[in-house]
Amino acid sequence: MRNRTCFRYILALALALVLAAPGAWAKKPKPSYKLTLTIKGNTDSVMYLGCYYLKDMYIMDTARPDKNGTFVFSKSSRKMPPGMYFFSNQVKGDARFVEFIVYHENPSFTFVTDDEDWQGHMKVTGSEENRIFFDYQQRSSHLFAEIDSMKGTMDNESFKAYYRQRAPEAYKLKEDVIKEHPESMISKIMRSTRPIVPPKYDSTGRELSQNERYDYYMTHFFDSIPLDDEMLLRTPRSIFYDRMTFYLDSNLLGQPPETIIRYVDMMIDRSRPAKEVFHWLVHNITNKYLQSTIMVYDEVYVHMIKKYYATGEAFWATPSSIDEEVKRATTWEKLLVGKVAPELMLYDTERHLHSLHAQQHKYTLLVFWSPTCGHCKTMIPELYKKYSQYKDQYDIGAFAILSEPDEPTREKWHKFIAANKMEWLNLDGGEANIDWREVYDIISTPQIYLLDKDKVIVGKKLNANSFEQLLLAIEGEK
Repeated sequence: MRNRTCFRYILALALALVLAAPGAWAKKPKPSYKLTLTIKGNTDSVMYLGCYYLKDMYIMDTARPDKNGTFVFSKSSRKMPPGMYFFSNQVKGDARFVEFIVYHENPSFTFVTDDEDWQGHMKVTGSEENRIFFDYQQRSSHLFAEIDSMKGTMDNESFKAYYRQRAPEAYKLKEDVIKEHPESMISKIMRSTRPIVPPKYDSTGRELSQNERYDYYMTHFFDSIPLDDEMLLRTPRSIFYDRMTFYLDSNLLGQPPETIIRYVDMMIDRSRPAKEVFHWLVHNITNKYLQSTIMVYDEVYVHMIKKYYATGEAFWATPSSIDEEVKRATTWEKLLVGKVAPELMLYDTERHLHSLHAQQHKYTLLVFWSPTCGHCKTMIPELYKKYSQYKDQYDIGAFAILSEPDEPTREKWHKFIAANKMEWLNLDGGEANIDWREVYDIISTPQIYLLDKDKVIVGKKLNANSFEQLLLAIEGEK
């Protein structure tokens, strides 16, 4: 009986040890990617795996050579989303690198080349996408090397003529790849670089106006750029990031809010199938117009929040952050250029009550400021000088509010007013008919508005110079 019990104990202990052994029953996780790189004749002690993302390049893995001089990159905890990647022998400095593609294929590729020419002698197995990519790269490099070899054999003008003669061959190389492999990633990248050339005439032969040609250009700008493909974010910056920046910062610069809204909505709609692209566009454009110093562009920010955040389309944002953005957009919507400024009733330094809407002037300068604010100390006296210069000529009133109405600041406020002889209507923000900080979204100071006789906002986000320029522009003086 004792022997049987002892045997059971030993058996149970052995089973427990087996079960406790690492990997006894569970399989090792399959790697998300496995990339093998062999560079014959290479002496580098480390190799880096990197990726493009928007305007930057990132290192995501490192490998050291095995006894055969082969670098193996393998991870089970990190995926390789579609895009363009690279191998490099240095993080900074004069690095050598070679690009490759991950696109709709399991990233289990084998790369073999030599140290003389990484790209030119590269062979890859396990990836048709990279076979197409390297084949194009090698033929293109061979063509331009052949052209360049003629530079020293002829004079400058002759070489230019020779180059013009051979250049179409490079274009044909691209077009052949696009035609033969239309769904490959390299073909999509090539198509995205095609220029947009607006027609001069419509289908009836009528000459198009400048505005019509602009609309054609803006409407068709993304015809060849695959906004619906996630890989676009992981391409060199010239492919997507720089072109997007050009579209927003150059093509749309100075356009009215309704024009900007029309084109950005059109662009964002194209990106909907690619959630990551959609996310980046909506977030980037919203933030751009949130931070814009151009007064009328607040309308674009309000539109972005109402259309994409308030409706629940901003899947990446937390409920609390959405509530915060919607609250701010709701406030800003009431403060857009063209809206009537909310009524304000405050006391002056002599405890007389004043109403903003009761001001009987052609213009009213509405100012939120504090003597403890560094910018205010320089800007408010400059603004007051401009106000004094034009107040009689254009019938301008002022409604200047102390934005930090505590006792220590009030004392500084009185001294600052006296020192700068600011004889406009100075008002204490301590008592008011509304919570003006929330209603006017006063987070920082100074905040300066210009209102017309009906208290409609005609200018905001002003300083001394922009107040003067806007006033003169409205009056036809500029």
